[in-house]
Amino acid sequence: ERCEMVEGEPVCIQEKISTCWAIGGPHYRTFDGKSFDFMGTCTYTLTKTCGTDPSLPIFSVVIRNGHRGNPKVPYIDTVTVQVYDVTVAVVRSEDGFVRVNNHRSRLPISLAQGKLQLQQKGKFLLVKTAFMLMVLYDWDDHLVVKIPGALSGKVCGLCGN
Repeated sequence: ERCEMVEGEPVCIQEKISTCWAIGGPHYRTFDGKSFDFMGTCTYTLTKTCGTDPSLPIFSVVIRNGHRGNPKVPYIDTVTVQVYDVTVAVVRSEDGFVRVNNHRSRLPISLAQGKLQLQQKGKFLLVKTAFMLMVLYDWDDHLVVKIPGALSGKVCGLCGN
């Protein structure tokens, strides 16, 4: 939720959040709740800003899928988040570390004058922006992307529009 002052009083407003997830590489659920399996082992855009509205934040979340011995069963090998002119790459099995603009760094990290926060939450990396994009990845096979309701219908990629 978001808190604002209304007529001199603090008021909390419930924010709508849309969630997309990928498990293991082949299983996906879109922002609008549709589930599908996709067996590709390349690089794919999960979600990014689409359209020409200059007020939209510019970001992308891209995954690279590999395979674990069985070429028919992909898994998430790398998650890359680009936002605020920063590239954050999270490589499978590099627990507690991220690569910021190709420099391996230990968590937690604050970037872009505090608008981009990277921290470990339990077994997950949490990437959080000032406009409420949230990416959670467990350095293995679970990935969750959350966007604010204001971006609904304004993004594209495997997570849907």
